[in-house]
Amino acid sequence: MEGQDEVSAREQHFHSQVRESTICFLLFAVLYIVSYFIITRYKRKSDEQEDEDAIVNRISLFLSTFTLAVSAGAVLLLPFSIISNEILLSFPQNYYIQWLNGSLIHGLWNLASLFSNLCLFVLMPFAFFFLESEGFAGLKKGIRARILETLVMLMLLALLILGIVWVASALIDNDAASMESLYDLWEFYLPYLYSCISLMGCLLLLLCTPVGLSRMFTVMGQLLVKPTILEDLDEQIYIITLEEEALQRRLNGLSSSVEHNITELEQELDNVKTLKTKLERRKKASAWERNLVYPAVMVLLLIETSISVLLVACNILCLLVDETAMPKGTRGPGIGNASLSAFGFVGAALEIILIFYLMVSSVVGFYSLRFFGNFIPKKDDTTMTKIIGNCVSILVLSSALPVMSRTLGLHKLHLSDTSRDSETAKPSANGHQKAL
Repeated sequence: MEGQDEVSAREQHFHSQVRESTICFLLFAVLYIVSYFIITRYKRKSDEQEDEDAIVNRISLFLSTFTLAVSAGAVLLLPFSIISNEILLSFPQNYYIQWLNGSLIHGLWNLASLFSNLCLFVLMPFAFFFLESEGFAGLKKGIRARILETLVMLMLLALLILGIVWVASALIDNDAASMESLYDLWEFYLPYLYSCISLMGCLLLLLCTPVGLSRMFTVMGQLLVKPTILEDLDEQIYIITLEEEALQRRLNGLSSSVEHNITELEQELDNVKTLKTKLERRKKASAWERNLVYPAVMVLLLIETSISVLLVACNILCLLVDETAMPKGTRGPGIGNASLSAFGFVGAALEIILIFYLMVSSVVGFYSLRFFGNFIPKKDDTTMTKIIGNCVSILVLSSALPVMSRTLGLHKLHLSDTSRDSETAKPSANGHQKAL
């Protein structure tokens, strides 16, 4: 009987691992396909040559797509975990959701952490150096020479980062034990380095999110059609049309030798055409779109912003007056053990909406900063170098989103006990996994 129980446990563990691997692969495949279409929408079409550079651009494109898919997975994991917790609480004995267990959620978080480290420290630096490489002087030009130069640059970069972290650790904690721990690459050094980057990502999120919250109203105002109150669109279109015709006649009357004036007139003519297109779009919009959608979206943005600020203010106040409100690491309920909100499924849905809203606001705020304004991708006119920079930036922001959400009190989900429901079905080989 004991032998049969052991075989049954092994079979159950095997089938569980196969099921989790299949689900992870399918989810990542969907994210990869979506990310590929997003990047190809913005990638410059002139980069598609049929030579050695085409192969390099294609490899960099695949690596960037992989990184963007990992970033999307890191953003979606927190809402997925929250909604999974509520589903497991609502239907604890349902046969069709047995695959949605704590072991799967914990495995997804571990994979997201692993792939984030891989993209941040290996794939994206390789894609950038591979794109900029030409091969060492004296060697035969080709893909092999460019790969060799890229690997050498990666080794030098790794040594540089290792030295910087070593010096920083010596300045902060001048202890022999901490210095020796840096020799342990997998258990200490890489997690420590990734924690530093997550800290910078959190600081960047805290800087970008307020800017994004204020810019969201402006961005949505540009995307939506505003109500026409005390405005005569026909008259404005008529005036813009006359101005466009006047500029076109002036442009046709100038000689080709006056290049400076021609450039200014062409720029002004493009601005006039853009304004005319916006006015025509406002005129063609229906009354429902003008008078209902725009006010509803603005009110919704105002409500979401107010709720976000209120929740953050309440959490900061609790942290100041109540010591028990401090995050206690891995303590607390795991997946499927307790509801995350007093309002149940409705409260969890509200948390998910706020998390997505904060992520979108942080991205908008990131591109609104003057230093990162040149990173804004343009449709069919974005170089691979800029695409790599955008992918790295989004990866840093997405990896810091769960930490910032936990710090600001937007969710109280713990993953320490996620594998508890499957301990009886799994052997102790899974005990090396750590809670995130």
